[in-house]
Amino acid sequence: MSEEDSELERLKAKRLAEMKKNISSKQEIEKTQEVAKEKPVENPRDLLVNRLGFRGLEVLENAESQFPNETKIIVEKLSELIKTGEINEIIDGGKLLTLFRSVGLSIRMATKIHIEQDGKFVSLSDKLSNKSSVDE
Repeated sequence: MSEEDSELERLKAKRLAEMKKNISSKQEIEKTQEVAKEKPVENPRDLLVNRLGFRGLEVLENAESQFPNETKIIVEKLSELIKTGEINEIIDGGKLLTLFRSVGLSIRMATKIHIEQDGKFVSLSDKLSNKSSVDE
C-alpha cells in the first residue's frame, strides 16, 4: 500500500502544481486586461493633433481632404514616432507642410496677402478692388 500511497501523493502533487499554474496564468491575464482598460488606445490622429503647433491642424486638414489615404499612413507613422519619443517637439504648420512635400504630396494651402492701410490690415484683393473703383 505504501507504493500506491506514494503514487497517489505524486499524482496529487502534480495536479496541485497544474492548478497553481492555471490560477497564476489566469491572474496574469486579468492584470493585463486591467492595464489595457486603464490605458485606452489613443487614436493616432489625436496623438498627432496634440503635438501640432501654429497652423498645424490647418495643414493636416488640407492634407486629409486632398490626399486621404497617404495622409492616414503618414499620421500613423508620425504617431508611432511620437509614442517612441523620437519626436518630442511641437510640429507647426510649416514643418508639417515641408514633411508632406518631401514625400511628394503637394498640399495646396489658401494664401492670403494682407497689407497695412490706415493702420488696419486689408487683404491685397480688397486694396486692389478699392483702388480700381477710385480710379474710375
